Amino acid sequence: MSVRTFNPSVRIGNWNEDVALDEDLLKDFLEKREKGELLLQKSRNLKKNILKKAELSISKDRLLHFGDVVMLLNPENSEQSLSNPSPLFGNFTLSANPDESAINFRSHLTAPCGVSASSNVKTCARNAFVITSVDGSEEGEPLHYGQNFALKTTDEFMGHLYLTSDQKTFLKCSKKSHLQEVSLTDQSSYQSCWHIVYLDPQFRLEYEGSPVPANTKLLIVHSKTHRCLAVLRKYDLWTLFGKECEMTAHTYLNGHKVEENENHWIIVTGNPSDDINTMFDRPKPPSEDMTESKAH
Repeated sequence: MSVRTFNPSVRIGNWNEDVALDEDLLKDFLEKREKGELLLQKSRNLKKNILKKAELSISKDRLLHFGDVVMLLNPENSEQSLSNPSPLFGNFTLSANPDESAINFRSHLTAPCGVSASSNVKTCARNAFVITSVDGSEEGEPLHYGQNFALKTTDEFMGHLYLTSDQKTFLKCSKKSHLQEVSLTDQSSYQSCWHIVYLDPQFRLEYEGSPVPANTKLLIVHSKTHRCLAVLRKYDLWTLFGKECEMTAHTYLNGHKVEENENHWIIVTGNPSDDINTMFDRPKPPSEDMTESKAH
């Protein structure tokens, strides 16, 4: 009959060091949890700050003004949606797209920071931008077609970053399409200047210098490179917030040399009768629906 000389209570090898190491790991974990420094806690804190509800400006005269807090929305193309019912079709908003290093930011986002097109059309910190003057125009003055302006993120956690772009190079271009990159920077310069162009090319000269109406389709053009801000729905990106689309500055023209849906934008303002929805969500009068259907 053999005698059993080993059981689970027998301590062999460097058991004392192993116990001490486990105790140190537990102590370190509890300290980080107490200070909110765990990776999960940092990630939750980032999403809490960047998805915080934002209040859009209300335009009483239905125009865009310097100082307005707005949301930039690329509307769904109904014809494309019917021919290709993909989850990447629908309405998309220009949104800040920080990388994984942003989970370590406690006070605010820092540059450089990417942008993407998000299917989340609810107003929040990451998709709210301030129309900012670059030519000395006073806050509250109407924005005009062809007039340079900057788009700046809101204050607090978003850190007042400017939407910027520049000529593409071999080393600096968008990740998927390799077109002209769009990003956020903390420096205001000519690379962060944009201007609004009337949607219909036949009437652009007539509208040049006129005030820009809010909540209508238009083009947003980069002033230095003269390329339109675009959403590339066929190039999806995996972000901290799920699958989104790539943003770029590139003009897409159809056979009639008219800008296509990738370049169409609606600068959305707040709904004065509803603190939840925007003017884009507001039902349109029958007369406006008829006008749009005739235009298409």
